[in-house]
Amino acid sequence: MLVAFNKPYGVLSQFTPEPGSRWRSLADFALPKGIYPLGRLDADSEGLLLLSDEDGLNTRLLDPRHAHVREYWAQVERVPLPAALAKLARGVRLGPHTTLPCTVGRLEPAPAIPPREPSIRFRKNVPDCWLTLALTEGKNRQVRRMTAAIGHPTLRLVRARIGALTLAALTLAPGQWRNLTAAERAKVFG
Repeated sequence: MLVAFNKPYGVLSQFTPEPGSRWRSLADFALPKGIYPLGRLDADSEGLLLLSDEDGLNTRLLDPRHAHVREYWAQVERVPLPAALAKLARGVRLGPHTTLPCTVGRLEPAPAIPPREPSIRFRKNVPDCWLTLALTEGKNRQVRRMTAAIGHPTLRLVRARIGALTLAALTLAPGQWRNLTAAERAKVFG
């Protein structure tokens, strides 16, 4: 079984709640028994999360040798100049690691996605914009760290695509899930 879930803000990518945490867990969404997340999204990130009960899919999806593209939409503070976007695309230094090259661009117009609860902070005198970043690696909080490294902190982060499977095509509202069809599965694993 392969399940697509539109993970809302404030949900951990695990079934066991963290003691004393303000975040909800996947157990709150009546997902099928015996499945586990393939990868993760931080609690403050949203979007497409795959879950499965099949051994080996985690490796097929996340091992860098398979180079599965994951696309993220990041709402960032201020509007990055083309030179900053080029730096992101080439790769930025994050501690001892330099990110792999990726595809980066501005999303114009901004994506049509449901508002987040709670909404992001709004600053009247600080503009923001949406970026698309397509990566083949997934280090801890990588997109947020990448945008911060070029001086444009991420305000909101949504995973919009895994492989050729898009969240938009699935038409799942935040908190909804469903089993993938064979054709949808092929968009992820070929």
